[in-house]
Amino acid sequence: MSYFFTSESVSEGHPDKIADQISDALIDNFLAFDPESKVACETLVTTGQVILAGEVKSTTYLDVQQIARDVIKKIGYTKSAYMFEANSCGVLSAIHEQSTEINQGVDKATKEEQGAGDQGIMFGYATNETEDYMPLALDLSHKLLQELAEIRRENSEITYLRPDAKSQVTLEYNDDNKPVRIATIVLSTQHDDFDEEQAMLAKIKEDIKSILIPRIIKKHPQYAHLFNDEITYHVNPTGKFVIGGPHGDTGLTGRKIIVDTYGGKGAHGGGAFSGKDPSKVDRSAAYATRHIAKNLVAAGVADEILVQVGYAIGVAEPMGVYVNTYGTSKLTISDAEIARKVSELFDLRPYFIEQRLKLRNPIYSETAAYGHMGRKPQTVTKTFTSPSGETVTTEVELFTWEKLDYVDQVKEAFSL
Repeated sequence: MSYFFTSESVSEGHPDKIADQISDALIDNFLAFDPESKVACETLVTTGQVILAGEVKSTTYLDVQQIARDVIKKIGYTKSAYMFEANSCGVLSAIHEQSTEINQGVDKATKEEQGAGDQGIMFGYATNETEDYMPLALDLSHKLLQELAEIRRENSEITYLRPDAKSQVTLEYNDDNKPVRIATIVLSTQHDDFDEEQAMLAKIKEDIKSILIPRIIKKHPQYAHLFNDEITYHVNPTGKFVIGGPHGDTGLTGRKIIVDTYGGKGAHGGGAFSGKDPSKVDRSAAYATRHIAKNLVAAGVADEILVQVGYAIGVAEPMGVYVNTYGTSKLTISDAEIARKVSELFDLRPYFIEQRLKLRNPIYSETAAYGHMGRKPQTVTKTFTSPSGETVTTEVELFTWEKLDYVDQVKEAFSL
């Protein structure tokens, strides 16, 4: 029997995502000047105000207020009419030294013995229903908002867009668990004020259908067959959406963890990513398990795979590895046996995750909007400047956990 599945995404201008981006910009700056920095920083944004809090152990000093303002400006909050603006908002920092009692569990006599920064469970997931091995509903939800942001920055085809937006896509699946069509698209976008509300609603809906959707289909032709004339559109369904961003809704780091991962497919251990350095396995092990799941699916082990690990604070070795292929395995061995081989192939101790995925680099700002998973690996050059005028320019690899660099080893291990 066919069924429906729904995932959502939020734009870079959503209050929670502003908070995530500020927290990860702080991580990047700390790591750029001191790669051994231990950081856990949270951000709150509300009307005209940014509050930074958290714990840091680092040899560097940063102008955290300016970093926050730069992020807000880049997102697009540059007008006083938004009631939250990069140059005029207040920025309060309550960041302090990390507890030595926490740090003693992480730092050991040798780096190889580095313990997990906290206890917890982490999941990685992959499915072959898209080219980037991500759930399709989430992939489409992200792409809608990424393209909408492009249109906003162009400021030509649609000139009234403001930074805050949300999307949601509902797919219909057939009896074989294959997506066959888009059933519903929900899209709410903040906008400039209009003189007449009904005319405004009509124009926004028409622009989404006649400008945004064709651009999505053109840019991502692999999804063209999913679009049809019977899609139900709910565009700004509550009506007027002028008051948005932090003025309309307080934002906090780590409140969009399902958007950050798999859109409700697979599983999530509950820990947020943004604002945490890679000694926090909430982040690094979630990336590691995604890397494992993606390479397993790409190698042909199964159509769909979930990988779980668990850690105890201060202990390097994971408590265990779990694999679920949802009955799609192409192998004759059990999922438990797959998990055993995964443990042999991938060293899941925190230090070795950091080294394998090159996580002690300033690579996190790019993760903080439109998902941490399913992104394209690439090498970029970044420059950071400290309050004292010191400049660091470094070449880094982004989204290393998305690389299909273990496919051959997986095929060999499983005789594929």
